[in-house]
Amino acid sequence: MRYDDGDEAPLQQAAYRTVRVWRSDLRATLLFLTRVPLKAARPEGDTPPLGRAVRAFPIVGALIGLVAGIVYGIAAGIGLPDIVAAVLAVGAGALVTGALHEDGLADMADGFGGGNTRDRKLAIMRDSRIGAYGVIALVVVLAAKAGAIGDLGSTGLAIAGMVAAAAVSRAAMPAVMLWTEPARSDGLAADAGRPPSAHVWTGLALAAVLAVGLLTWSGLVAFLVAGVGTAAVAWLAERQVGGHTGDVLGGVQQLSEVLFLLTLAAVR
Repeated sequence: MRYDDGDEAPLQQAAYRTVRVWRSDLRATLLFLTRVPLKAARPEGDTPPLGRAVRAFPIVGALIGLVAGIVYGIAAGIGLPDIVAAVLAVGAGALVTGALHEDGLADMADGFGGGNTRDRKLAIMRDSRIGAYGVIALVVVLAAKAGAIGDLGSTGLAIAGMVAAAAVSRAAMPAVMLWTEPARSDGLAADAGRPPSAHVWTGLALAAVLAVGLLTWSGLVAFLVAGVGTAAVAWLAERQVGGHTGDVLGGVQQLSEVLFLLTLAAVR
């Protein structure tokens, strides 16, 4: 079938706009979720609000997981024990993100565990110092992640698991942003606003496709368990502080990721 120029031009323009918007969302997500050295804004000013860019979270998450997976593969390839390779991989993932989510997990644990009122919990979560609850949460979660990765045995399975877990856990954060209210009127979570539901579902669908595509049925089981864990953290945050904060979102990412990896290790 032949199309004249009048038919082709609108299609080409629509395709170009789609590519440009996704490229902009990916850039904004890289700036937010990683320490990749990018300029803060493009000359044409097309950096989108974070709420719109959430559909790209699982894609960038997969890239973070791939970096960790490459480190694991190199470490295992030179003969290091699986658990040592896993520890190095977990460290590499934290390095790429500047320990953004690990810091959120620690602050959330300190606030939920150390405060006796909503306001006190929020104040503790804003304190840059780490307390006993935060240390314990970090040690347990990081050790569990390394243990689960090291137990997978196959290098290929470990890399696939890290990619899928990183993608699924990043898709979980926008879901909490959509389904709970910000606990504060200011701060990162409040500034980001409530993301469009279509973009949240797009991110979840991308994460599910990655998990199932890389890990088949075990990826689906791990995706569902991570989802239950995400809902549990969101429910707890509602009860503790009345909604989500940036620290809660970091805690969501870390806990959903470790649940994904632990499930994968259990059912592989």
